[in-house]
Amino acid sequence: MLATACRILATHQRTRPTPLRILPTAEEDASATVCIRSGTGASDGAAPAQEDVRRARSIETPSPCLTADAHVSPWSPPPSDSTGTTTTTRRRRWRLVSYNAAISRCSRAGLYRRALALFHEMRGHGLRADEYTLPPLLNSAALLRSPPAARALHALLLRAGLASHLHVANALVDAYAKLARPAAARAVLDEMPRRDVVTWTSLLTGLARAGDHGAAVRVYHEMAADGVDPDEFAVAAVLSSCAGSTMLDLGRSVHAAAARRGFEPFLSVGNSLVSMYAKTGALRDARTVFDAMPARCTITWTAMIVGHAQNGRGRQSLDIYTDMVRSGCRPDYVTFIGLLFACSHAGLVDAGRAHFRSMVNDYGIAPGPDHYACMVDLLGRAGRLEEAMDMLNRSSTELDATVWKALLGACRVHRNVELAERLAEMVWRLDPTDAVPYVMLSNLYSRARRWGDVARIRALMKSRGISKEPGCSWVGVNGVTHLFHVEDHGHPRAAEIFRKVEEMTERIRAEGYVPDTDWALQDEAPEGREKALAYHSERLAVAFGLLAVPVAAPIRVFKNLRVCGDCHAAIKMVAKVYGREIILRDANCFHHMKDGACSCGDYW
Repeated sequence: MLATACRILATHQRTRPTPLRILPTAEEDASATVCIRSGTGASDGAAPAQEDVRRARSIETPSPCLTADAHVSPWSPPPSDSTGTTTTTRRRRWRLVSYNAAISRCSRAGLYRRALALFHEMRGHGLRADEYTLPPLLNSAALLRSPPAARALHALLLRAGLASHLHVANALVDAYAKLARPAAARAVLDEMPRRDVVTWTSLLTGLARAGDHGAAVRVYHEMAADGVDPDEFAVAAVLSSCAGSTMLDLGRSVHAAAARRGFEPFLSVGNSLVSMYAKTGALRDARTVFDAMPARCTITWTAMIVGHAQNGRGRQSLDIYTDMVRSGCRPDYVTFIGLLFACSHAGLVDAGRAHFRSMVNDYGIAPGPDHYACMVDLLGRAGRLEEAMDMLNRSSTELDATVWKALLGACRVHRNVELAERLAEMVWRLDPTDAVPYVMLSNLYSRARRWGDVARIRALMKSRGISKEPGCSWVGVNGVTHLFHVEDHGHPRAAEIFRKVEEMTERIRAEGYVPDTDWALQDEAPEGREKALAYHSERLAVAFGLLAVPVAAPIRVFKNLRVCGDCHAAIKMVAKVYGREIILRDANCFHHMKDGACSCGDYW
């Protein structure tokens, strides 16, 4: 999210965190052995215990799979030299190599706890780790979601003087990045005397995965400034962050650089490009990339399905799914979320029911909370609230707050206050700190002119220390992001913007626009309610776009919350009277507005 205090933000601003040396404390150093032995942290999600034992025994048994040229195992004897004798040094070295091979094999096989246990056993035999021992152990600790184990290994490699080995330091950066410890990963990177593409890519991928897209983009630029050319993994990661931070222009730049380096044929890059263009509202570009891909997988097809659904092209999503099945590609859990989302946003109730049944009966995919949330949204939008409640009551899936909030949203659309009050109570029991049910209920009361209940809900939020996320909208011009709040006078061109808003209002009124004051959330006279609607953040952003974006280019506006119904109607008419294409992305989906119509068909 863009910083609230900033009015004009540089898209490519580069910052460098204060260096932080990550050193083990005495307590961590003392507990290193127990941390490594137990692999403290979340479950590794491996196979059941009996299968783990079987796989572990297969690794312990001498096998040519352990090394390329010998039966290597920690328990196998070293080969004799030409005189038939072995020395203690050779024996110890052989056992270390054998342990390293077994640890690496376990880590690659997903037996992360076994890898750490082997290391504990190795140290019990008096063997010291070398630069080949630590990387697979760090990877195991990271995939076990065990920060204590990673810190203990960090302490050991510092004591052993192994941090100077590039591949060891790279593994440490990667481990901290996978553990969502970006500050620690950055600190290790900053202290490295030499960095390569693996170093930068590990940090970049970790930041993108954690959703810190601004930091990921800055790391990408630092990587280039450091003279390191990105590989296909770095390109895929930064494209993901371009999508997450709505940086279409930067995404195009990364695409051009990837094409020059010959990365387009890589499946991961192609998938990231399709997703980036779809998530930034550039569906034609997404389709161009998709059509040019030499190979496609489930992720590719799903990105197209979800992308079209989010851009108000639900029927096209279903057509793409049909092509996917014909191609022989099998849909997965996420594919059906995209399909059901498409059905809900296109009002395709029968198709939604059919795909929900197909997911279970044809593909054996158990529906999760996300699928139920989409089905509730689909039925709720169609006014079938009782059917939605009946489906949830019959579900054997453990439902989370997302599902009940979807039904609460349907109550807002159909102004069913009684059911909304019951659902809000259910969400509060699951998560009393979630502001969404408070806001939805307050808005519902506002539209019903129940101002006393509005005041009660706001007082309840205040007493519980819950605050609503302030609404804001932004538009990018020449690489600079301009941020607006409701009735925002903080922009350097505020006077021009407000005059443009007044002009917009006059012109759309002449075309028949009548403000829908039900969307105004304050208890004011009609004139005050109309004025409050006229200066919502999305309208200020559109006004600035009319002033600053070239006529031939679409105006791309982004909003952190859902666009209100009155602004949706007004901006459609603005697009018509000014002859512009306006692409508005709110928290729900994209709205492509042109000639007085919207891609959502006023069904969003």
